[in-house]
Amino acid sequence: MSVTQNEKAARFRALHDGPGAFVIPNPWDAGSARVLAGLGFQALATSSAASAGALGRKDGRLTRDEALAHARLIADATDLPVSADLERGFGDAPESVAETVRLAAEAGLVGCTIEDATGNPDNPLYDTGLAVERMAAAAQAARTLRFPFMLTARAHNLLYAAPSLDETIGRLQAFERAGADVLFAPGLPDLGAVRAVCAAVSKPVNFMVGIKGKSFSVSELAAAGVRRISLATSLYRAAMTGFLDAAREVKDEGRFGFLDRCVTTPELNKLMRI
Repeated sequence: MSVTQNEKAARFRALHDGPGAFVIPNPWDAGSARVLAGLGFQALATSSAASAGALGRKDGRLTRDEALAHARLIADATDLPVSADLERGFGDAPESVAETVRLAAEAGLVGCTIEDATGNPDNPLYDTGLAVERMAAAAQAARTLRFPFMLTARAHNLLYAAPSLDETIGRLQAFERAGADVLFAPGLPDLGAVRAVCAAVSKPVNFMVGIKGKSFSVSELAAAGVRRISLATSLYRAAMTGFLDAAREVKDEGRFGFLDRCVTTPELNKLMRI
């Protein structure tokens, strides 16, 4: 790549300084990353679920080595800065999360997201104290790197039983104090909740598009104070929807009408600059 990791990191941080909001789409492989770059997006992020799906796995079933190897393929595919969804950091202990951040930097990433969900349905969230310790360890590891690595902290309270916006805001504020650079709460139910989160913290807020009935336009989100908009698995699911429609038309109807709607290979190659 002609752009250094340090240059990518500086560009990524500058995007968060505004003005307005920027969209950070989520490719699932090197080809989709190159297409998104060809369309003019300025940064990319992996999605743990889309990355797992691309490898025929369920979300949460990739090892740290597998997730980082896949993220490296995406990071190496373009000159764009790439942040990775690294779930809970592949370990409960703060030291494990810190090591994940260091390994993410070695994989060519300029940022990552760490969440406070445990992966255990019987106890879905880390206790606040441990969640903050884990984020502080991640932030400390990020600060030791030779470039400005951006740590995003995800609070998952709204995705589980007894969701509480107040608790979500409290956790985000604690993660900000612990050193997170970007704050993120998937599942915000409406624009009022988005505004409340943005007003409660001073660091940039990431909003996740992709939940039906809980996804809003770029202009609405920017007006609410959002700085970054990610798309989670939605582009991957959109691509799979087209794939399924075409495959079912062939199997069930013996017809090939999908070809009339297809982008051509030369058009894809042009976008990917290959």
